[in-house]
Amino acid sequence: MKLILLALIQSALLCAGQLFMKLALKSVDTVTWSWSFVWSQITNWWWLACGISFTAAGLLWMYILKHWSFSQAYPLSSLAYVFGMIAAMVVFKEQIAWTQWIGILLIMAGCYLVVN
Repeated sequence: MKLILLALIQSALLCAGQLFMKLALKSVDTVTWSWSFVWSQITNWWWLACGISFTAAGLLWMYILKHWSFSQAYPLSSLAYVFGMIAAMVVFKEQIAWTQWIGILLIMAGCYLVVN
């Protein structure tokens, strides 16, 4: 049960990192190698949130790998796809096809089978 909880948190952090990266990139108009462009990216708070999320996810992933078997831990990282689909729908207002929902259900079923 602890592995599932940690995997859910780690997957949510991975998804948050991708979400923040997408939001950071939406604010980029044209890439230019000028100081004003570099400064605009350094002061873009979405990049900071992205880095914090990925760092936390990486540290948690190291903990998970140290304490559980790779054959159980690695498949659970696919839970990030579930969070990604929900984020696409909620944050970016994307339409999700029914076939994608079936895929998400299959991922969740697979995760259940892996840990039992």
